[in-house]
Amino acid sequence: MRNSFKLILAVSMSLMLAQPALGTDSSSHQKSGVDKHGAGGKKAGGRHHGYGRPKGPPADIPAHIKSRTSEDGSGVNLNNSLVGVEGISIMANTPELKNVVSLALKRNKLGDDGVKILAESETFKHVEKLFLWENGVSAKGAEMVAGASNFRNLKELNMAFNSIGDAGVQSLAASPNLKHVTYLDLSGNKITDEGAKAIANSPHLSNLVKLDLFRNKISPEGVKALLASPHLKNLVHLDLVANDIDIDSAMALEKENNLPKLTVLIMY
Repeated sequence: MRNSFKLILAVSMSLMLAQPALGTDSSSHQKSGVDKHGAGGKKAGGRHHGYGRPKGPPADIPAHIKSRTSEDGSGVNLNNSLVGVEGISIMANTPELKNVVSLALKRNKLGDDGVKILAESETFKHVEKLFLWENGVSAKGAEMVAGASNFRNLKELNMAFNSIGDAGVQSLAASPNLKHVTYLDLSGNKITDEGAKAIANSPHLSNLVKLDLFRNKISPEGVKALLASPHLKNLVHLDLVANDIDIDSAMALEKENNLPKLTVLIMY
């Protein structure tokens, strides 16, 4: 076991929260309530977005989109905006967004219909960062992400707290759209060992640096597959908190790690 490797249990999770993020979202399940996704903050109109929980969509959706777009037009942060399919349709038909590379769309009630609009739009041809956290997306939506030419340039993908399941993970893992992805968050998607094995066996995920599988249904069998993967050689950070792993199993699995760059493993 390499000296640099760290197995972090629940009692030391606070240490993780202090570490710099490897992806745009440093932790999808931190309890601070602060959203650290995507194109927000000072670069998006000088505002820090993603706070609070609005009860409905903005009264003026086009104006809201404009206010949440960065000055150079490269990023849009609609986190917690609840714009729904209508709002995404408006975005998809806004020529000023043709150069967008970052779409932060957490909690917007998009569903698979909204993902379909994103996938088929002539506007979003250059997307590198796509955040679809908590949008009611199913395996069908994940399949759209996996197959859309719009998403061939993806580097960061967050589909946390949807319902893509193993079938959705298998679609993503089989897709060359993910060959450049360094950050992947699939937290809270009811993923089992089958999904974990799909990730472990995917040659398209060889550039992953950070993988977040928080709150799924992965057992030691799935963890072993991940830690023995012949493809995840660039993985530095793996989060498996709140899966089907007890303390004893977590300690034993530390010895199963064969990933050369993995230095942060959180399992319990």
